[in-house]
Amino acid sequence: MSLLAKNAAVILVHGAWADGSSWSQVVMPLAKEGLEVICAPIPLTSLSEDIGTLNRVIARTEGPVLLAAHAYAGAVIAGATDERVKSLVYVAALAPDEGETVADVFYKEPPHPQAPQLQPDGNGLIWMTHEGFQNAFAQNSSEEAKALSEATQRPLSVPCIQEQAPKPAWKSIPSWFLIATEDRMINPKTQEFMARRMGAKVRVRAVDHTPLLTAPDEVVDIIREAASETLRS
Repeated sequence: MSLLAKNAAVILVHGAWADGSSWSQVVMPLAKEGLEVICAPIPLTSLSEDIGTLNRVIARTEGPVLLAAHAYAGAVIAGATDERVKSLVYVAALAPDEGETVADVFYKEPPHPQAPQLQPDGNGLIWMTHEGFQNAFAQNSSEEAKALSEATQRPLSVPCIQEQAPKPAWKSIPSWFLIATEDRMINPKTQEFMARRMGAKVRVRAVDHTPLLTAPDEVVDIIREAASETLRS
């Protein structure tokens, strides 16, 4: 990697039905590159509240920042407003344009036959089903990893997917996109559409929806590439 700028940071943002531990296999390889690594704990309560939380995490850093997102969090990192954010990395992530909702892009293409049927409960929270964790969230992971993901899941509030997105940061700063061709949650065709619309640097890999767990080396590589190009001194 090229010499990094002083205090360069990578902030990893988890998706729905997950928390920061979903990035556990990515953290140390990036830290060994000399990066400050932070897993942002977004509340999954609404898109605007999640963006606000992320902006407060960014404010705790001092140098240039790279934001990496999984799944739903793609909409969150695009709302970052700090000028120190130099690049965005999307890992099988959603990228609504200004005025679109997460639901608009999530349902753009027909779902995979093994995609879970998700509905909010009486409190307006959407939980991942057992079948979803087994067959779609990270179907290529071990039984133990699936069980841990299910046990630690955090629900998604309906406003997260219904609130219109602000003008996205990917319109003005460099972006990378890892397209997961074995994704059963977000149609790979939708990922390709979003990546092309963003003008992102695309990497296509035969991985499932959550390569953070099942192919972490691929995720580290694309983040490392983005950092080397945008966080240099």
